[in-house]
Amino acid sequence: MFLASKLLSFATQPLAWVALLFAVALLCMSRKRALGLGLGWTALALLVLLGWRPIPDALLRQLEVQYPPPAWTTMPEAPEWQHYTGIVVLGGALEPAWVRAGNGQVALNEGAERMTVPVVLMRQHPQLRLLFTGGEGDWHTTGEPEAVQASEFFESLGVPAQRMQFESAARTTYENAVLSAVLPGVDKTRPWLLVTSAWHMPRALATFRAAGWNVTPYPVDYRTGTHTPWTEYSMAKSLWRWQLALHEWAGLLAYRAVGRA
Repeated sequence: MFLASKLLSFATQPLAWVALLFAVALLCMSRKRALGLGLGWTALALLVLLGWRPIPDALLRQLEVQYPPPAWTTMPEAPEWQHYTGIVVLGGALEPAWVRAGNGQVALNEGAERMTVPVVLMRQHPQLRLLFTGGEGDWHTTGEPEAVQASEFFESLGVPAQRMQFESAARTTYENAVLSAVLPGVDKTRPWLLVTSAWHMPRALATFRAAGWNVTPYPVDYRTGTHTPWTEYSMAKSLWRWQLALHEWAGLLAYRAVGRA
């Protein structure tokens, strides 16, 4: 499943499609010039269109709006908080270990809210436990899973070690759910809050529930609002959003097809 995930990441990169079209266009130029020119212009048009941000934002928005956080989670004094055992935090908000090689600093990426929001919740609700799940997401092994950096990050912000637990082998969302459930002292039938990026929540929530977890969605790291101005154009930013949206939609469909979500 990990290999399939990595292949999916490559296949959902829009620039790979553009490069493929250009390559085919060049191959056609010697014998079928008209076809080659047509494919070349199509690749160029696609490249320009990919920079228009409202389209990938619409795909991400459809994911982000599916599971809003319960209304009571905005009220720290709400009695519902007392029913919850803890917070399951999914990895993905930390840079790979090789990024901090040589400097020793924990580096957060664009999904930093996955790490910062749980700290606030832990301070507001002393009865909650924190369970972080995240191993190595790269092809190569560095010997340091994401959970190691997460432990350092949470401890540096004052979260007591006795209130935290870490799972360090998972490399996919499915493994997050399955491997976390077998940790000592973890009861997946008790109520837990599931913290991950809003665009990732549909797949994560379905996967954890399919694995028998009693989880309530607490989405963070929103990438879109209620709308995106039609004038927004950025090739660099939009290409990343295209890849994020396509990868997540494809992953969700694949998980459903194999019965993992």
